[in-house]
Amino acid sequence: MKWKESDFNSGINSIRAVLIYGPDAGQVDEYCDRAVEKLEIEKDNLFALDSDELREKQDALFAESCSPSMFGGRKMVMISNATDGDAKFISDLVNHSGLCATVVVAAGDLRAGGGLRALFEGADNMAALACYTDDARSLATLIRRELSASAGIQQITPDAMAYMTTHLGGDRGITRGFLAKIALYVDDKKIVELDDVEKCLPDTGAANTDDFLYSLTAGHIQQTMTALDRLLYDNADPNMLVRMLDMHFKKLLTAVVEGQLPRLFWKVAEKFNQAMKIWSESEIVAVLRRLNELERQLRTTGMPGEILLRDFSLKLAMRAAKLAVKRRK
Repeated sequence: MKWKESDFNSGINSIRAVLIYGPDAGQVDEYCDRAVEKLEIEKDNLFALDSDELREKQDALFAESCSPSMFGGRKMVMISNATDGDAKFISDLVNHSGLCATVVVAAGDLRAGGGLRALFEGADNMAALACYTDDARSLATLIRRELSASAGIQQITPDAMAYMTTHLGGDRGITRGFLAKIALYVDDKKIVELDDVEKCLPDTGAANTDDFLYSLTAGHIQQTMTALDRLLYDNADPNMLVRMLDMHFKKLLTAVVEGQLPRLFWKVAEKFNQAMKIWSESEIVAVLRRLNELERQLRTTGMPGEILLRDFSLKLAMRAAKLAVKRRK
């Protein structure tokens, strides 16, 4: 079965296994935590392992999964970082006649029709829940819900909302962490203004992230690499930056297809407008495919993430610069 959030909330008690996957690693982690909470899994009844350990710990995994809890209560098996190559092994586990545990499988972005998605989407007693990065609309809804409903914030100014929707959304965990911080910061006045957001957001490298993303797609090579140097110097996670690049190119794709600028913070609007003139729909789609491959390499090859990201970013910025010259001729 394919699930949405509402299906997860109402159906997690009634299935044998759930696949939680997608490019938003923070949201994947969030749903895994919610599964533990909703099923009231005690610490002693949770058996967690990485997909790399499946073969090595096969006997222990099946023993834990197919025997009742010694302490009472429900049991859960959680498998992290799964790939399509693990589909056969996971299928044998989930379909075992003696299964006594709920199986939760966490994965990154998976292709449609691949082994894992086909397994979970095609079964009546299993489900697949996709965790895609928040777009501007869903991000704005999340911000209002977390700040207004949960934290009692009475007003978010338009400039503050535009700034947050521009800088957040690549990772649900990072977004929630910032929203908790801004709620504490403005607790005395109950209003979120642009100045408040600018003071609180530097922990996520907002200014350098802007320079990196928008300079890259506009073909400003030196600015792109300088911004990336600063981000990596501040210990920015290469995986997070790749997810933000993916979200940025998807925003650009929507703008190119529809022919209109999205709502942008004024400091980045000019570069985004330049990028719309540089990139065609087919070229953006090609970049999105390469970003998926880059994310897979970061997870599986063991090569230093900084090196892979620097090489990819330099080549992409140079490509944008060449396209800009070509478009002007």
